[in-house]
Formats: sequence, C-alpha cells, structure tokens
Amino acid sequence: MLGEPQAIDLDLLDLESALLRAAVGDYALEAAVLLLADSGHWLPRLQSAGLVAIALDGDADEGPWAAVQWGELDAALSAGVITGSSGQLRLLRAAAGLADGQPVDLADLTAGVDRAELTLLLAALAHAAGSHEHRHVVRDAGGVRGPGRLLGPVVAWPVRD
Repeated sequence: MLGEPQAIDLDLLDLESALLRAAVGDYALEAAVLLLADSGHWLPRLQSAGLVAIALDGDADEGPWAAVQWGELDAALSAGVITGSSGQLRLLRAAAGLADGQPVDLADLTAGVDRAELTLLLAALAHAAGSHEHRHVVRDAGGVRGPGRLLGPVVAWPVRD
C-alpha cells in the first residue's frame, strides 16, 4: 500500500478487524460492526462505495483502524450507490442507530426482517446492552451481594458458516 490506506485495499476479514479494533469497549459500536459483518451483505458494499475510512494506528503490528462513515449513508442510499433488500436495509438502519444514534422506527424494523435477520438484530441489541458481561448475583453468608459466574449473552451471535 502506497500513500493513504484505503478500505478497498483490505480483505473483508481485515476490514472487520479494523472496524472492531476502533470499536472495542463501546458495546453499541461493537454491536453495529458485528451486525454489519454477520449480515454478510454490508461490509463489501460499504467498502466498495468508499463509506469506510481507514486510519493507521501508532503500532503497526496492531493494524489499521476503520470507521463506517455513518453520516454519508443516506446520500449513498438515495443515489443508489449501495442497495439491499428491505431486511438488509433495516439491519443497516439498526446498525446506524446503534453506532451513530440515528433514529430507527422499531415498528418498521421488526415488521420487515426475516428470522435470520431478527436473530442478528436481537444479538446486536443484547451485545449493545452488555449482556455478554452480565453476571449472576450471589450473596455470601452475611447477605453481601457479589459477582457470580458470567451468564452469557441474552441472545448469542449466530455461528457464521
């Protein structure tokens, strides 16, 4: 890679890694990235449309960081630069809502997704809420509350093929 790094120069796994690297610790942003990646539809389209910005980290071993240009989605959709089925578009809107606070009509969102998309959506919401970090509450002999075992996510991300 010569010059400025471009998202188009990354394979999809490296692009997902770069997006997650930038999102780590922000559960809503992590959920948005995982929702896009697990859908199997959006990362390549966002990448080819130039809607992902890349930045190099100070530590070259870590690899680049990336961010979806959420504010440019509406223009890209209106211009037909990126397209998808109605369910895929709903997942994109949900991801934008999680990552960027863009408003989402929940009635429309839930009415227009199939079972696989619903599973992804529920997993994203559970992740954004931090359910993968929730612990069972235990009490010691004196009644003092303490953290117990991890409960796991309310809805787990589906295993990718």
